Amino acid sequence: MDRNHPIWHSTAMRDALARRDPGAIVRLARRAADITLAGLGGQVGYTAASLSRMERGKQPMRDLVLLQRLAACLDIPPHLLGLAPPREGAASERLDATRVGTQTLIGEEGDDPVRRRELLATLSGATAGALVGPPTAAHASPQPSLSGLADLLLHRQIPGLAADPSPTTVTAAVDASRRDFGACRYDALARALPARIALAQALCAQGHTEPAATAVAELYTTAARLCIKLGEDTLAAVTADRALTAALDGGADALTVAEAHRMVSSAWRRHGHHARATDVAVTAAQHLAADRSTDATERLSVQGNLYATAAYTAAKQGDRHTAHSLIAEAEDTAGRLGHDALLRGTVFGPSQVLLHQVSISHLLGDAGQAIEHARRIDPAALPTTERQARYWIDVARAFDQWDKPDRCYRALLAAERAAPQEVRRGSVRTMADGLLRHDRTLPGVRAFAGRVGVLA
Repeated sequence: MDRNHPIWHSTAMRDALARRDPGAIVRLARRAADITLAGLGGQVGYTAASLSRMERGKQPMRDLVLLQRLAACLDIPPHLLGLAPPREGAASERLDATRVGTQTLIGEEGDDPVRRRELLATLSGATAGALVGPPTAAHASPQPSLSGLADLLLHRQIPGLAADPSPTTVTAAVDASRRDFGACRYDALARALPARIALAQALCAQGHTEPAATAVAELYTTAARLCIKLGEDTLAAVTADRALTAALDGGADALTVAEAHRMVSSAWRRHGHHARATDVAVTAAQHLAADRSTDATERLSVQGNLYATAAYTAAKQGDRHTAHSLIAEAEDTAGRLGHDALLRGTVFGPSQVLLHQVSISHLLGDAGQAIEHARRIDPAALPTTERQARYWIDVARAFDQWDKPDRCYRALLAAERAAPQEVRRGSVRTMADGLLRHDRTLPGVRAFAGRVGVLA
């Protein structure tokens, strides 16, 4: 297949490359080449059923001989299937753009400002294509643009201030950013964040060091959460580092520091460093537990979220014992809290533990258990739109794993009704792409796939 084929620039392929998912890469390349599972199986020596399971992630695709044959049959650059280093040349560089920054993360122990500046200089050019992305189809919802945030982070281009810097205007900017994220208004948040961060930084320059540093850290934390939602892992690492740096250098309170550590943990996880990610979150939770300078309710909320994040990371690594131990810590913390609480833009409580248990069970391959946890949650009672949409997407993942496409599709439609911008995520596009096989029995699924960007 021609290396300039549009499939290599499609949203679905970019997502598959970012996840390093060989099954999805093979499926997309096979369909683009118009080769059936049976036809490909005959060429590589596997049954159509086996290849189908591998493409859908139900069976590992680890046989090196098979991967080599697939790369040859479908003309897939071997390094995309983990077989060899990237080839030189423009096409290879374009296809590997989503992997920039996976070797070194900002925030590593021993890191210094010189190394950060060197990394940012490298990223400024390399991430440009990934930030802008390919053109989207007219019927697909466009991805929010993070170009303004990238300009602020990578090129120090400071936007004009939206208001005069004062404690009141900066507090309002932080609160507005939290509300935008909680309501899944990612378009508005992406546009507004650069000016809001600049406003908080201007307040710091006026001598309001501690409150301004706290605001800068919280805005960068929100930016990191947004980047993670949009699958921009490189920017997520940069913004998480900026949040932690602002919190530590400006003397922010322990809660702000802990929440910044949670974003650093998430950034490590997104780059595949699961053990380090777990350690960062657990250590931050333990430090926070020993702190008595903050409000007890807020402390329990942030501490519980750290344990839940660490449990999710352990499950992502396949460490069942650690995942269950850490989610038990989160559950105990939620029990002491006694109720769901929305504090500083984040949510924690008993229902949030259940929500994480849905995700953890799915990651550990326990689809039935994931659905059992989901049944104990009333999605309408979840305190933010973002949490409601996440609930439905996690339910969809479990049903997809359980091979129940009709229920998966209904859950995705419920997520879309709750928050249309939330279903632009890569995991949703992957599920929607898989559901296209059932377009005769799932009315409207092709239109849904178009709305989330699969058919771009």
